[in-house]
Amino acid sequence: MARPAKSERRERERAPREESELVEKLVGINRVAKVVKGGRRFGFAAIVVVGDGKGRVGHGSGKAREVPEAIRKATEQAKRAMVRVPLREGRTLHHDIIGHYGAGRVVLRAAVPGTGIIAGGPIRAIFEALGVQDVVAKSVGTSNPHNMIKAAFDALTHSSSPRSVAARRGRKVSDILGKRAEGADARE
Repeated sequence: MARPAKSERRERERAPREESELVEKLVGINRVAKVVKGGRRFGFAAIVVVGDGKGRVGHGSGKAREVPEAIRKATEQAKRAMVRVPLREGRTLHHDIIGHYGAGRVVLRAAVPGTGIIAGGPIRAIFEALGVQDVVAKSVGTSNPHNMIKAAFDALTHSSSPRSVAARRGRKVSDILGKRAEGADARE
């Protein structure tokens, strides 16, 4: 019998530990109805945000006849769809971003230390799971949690760090940051 590759073994060993430290936030549960010959069949739709508190976050939705099963399906989908978001000093975003999805538009702004998470409902859940401490967010156009979350994820996936921009352009980080970095060097 062939042994699994090193990377597969490492992944299997790491998986239980990673799942235990994930933060799960239930954003909402809807009761949905399917009209059939005998009347209505009720089910439940759940939307969940999962993050590790260190820059990785994902979202998922699940439907089932029972609430716990819907939440379990949504959580599994969220774990599979996790994305990495670059954070400045592990507490805020690097720059302001606008995200779109359907009628939803979300404006995410970096904030100074001590600001806290100024965001409503579903977007707050994303930042708490992501591990962001200082951010200001505004949802424009819709209050639908599905569209708000997808718009926020659109914005977060388009976020970039100065290091990644410098690597893409073939320059130094200090060239990208410009005067702000030079001013910081002069003060030290």
